[in-house]
This record gives sequence, structure tokens and C-alpha cells, in this order.
Amino acid sequence: MLKFLLLVNKQGHTRVSQYYEYLELKERTTMEAEITRKCLTRNDGQCPFFEFENFKVIYKRYASLFFIVGVDSEEASNELAILEFIHNLVETLDRYFSSVCELDIMFNLDKVHMILDEMIMNGQIVETNKNRILAPVAILDKAAK
Repeated sequence: MLKFLLLVNKQGHTRVSQYYEYLELKERTTMEAEITRKCLTRNDGQCPFFEFENFKVIYKRYASLFFIVGVDSEEASNELAILEFIHNLVETLDRYFSSVCELDIMFNLDKVHMILDEMIMNGQIVETNKNRILAPVAILDKAAK
């Protein structure tokens, strides 16, 4: 089960955070800062996953953004599947925003969260088909015009 998903830039600013397990705000802030610091200090030659407290952190850097996912012990045995999920998320965002960048995410947080909600439900990955994920967002875009 996924515990959280973070999108963090190279300066360490969190752009998107989605939690699937309740944590106090103070705990979230402390945990995000520690995990972000660890991800930023690791070089490209190091393994993209590491243990943190009672879960595993899996991350991937795309351009100036780090996509960071925390998983519990059930999902921790399949780190490569989570890396593939992160890549699928980036491809889905790329398709929607036509080459996604940090500004697209910052100014369209509602759309990003909607895409995440289509892909993940209660910490479980439920959809990976890009067309199915983007269909509800496209309907809302048409209705807005």
C-alpha cells in the first residue's frame, strides 16, 4: 500500500503531497523534510530506493522534479513496479500538459490531484491506462469551455 506521494523540486520545495494514511501536520512536515533532504543528497549512481523509519521510499528524478513514493512492507518487495508507476504518472502528466513542467503542476494543482485520484485509491494503484485516467479531466475541460 502506498503511504504518500510527493513531488518536490531541486530546491526542496514540495509542489504536491498526497497522503493515504493519516499523519499529524508536524509529523508530515518533519518527515517530508528528512526524506527530501535524503533524496536531494543522493547522486544518480545510487539506488533509487531506501528504507526510512518503518517504510520504503522510492523516488525518480525527472528534469527538476523528484517524484517520491513511500510504501509499506507489502509493496516494498516490488520497488521496480513502483518505479514503473512513477514513470506512468509522468507520462500521463506529459500527455495532459503537453510536456509537463513544474509551473504546469503549480498552476494546475486541482488537475494533478484529479489525475492522482484516478490512478490511486486508498493507497492502492487502481488505474494505469492513460486514456481512462485522462477521460474525466477532459470532460471537465470541455464543460469549462
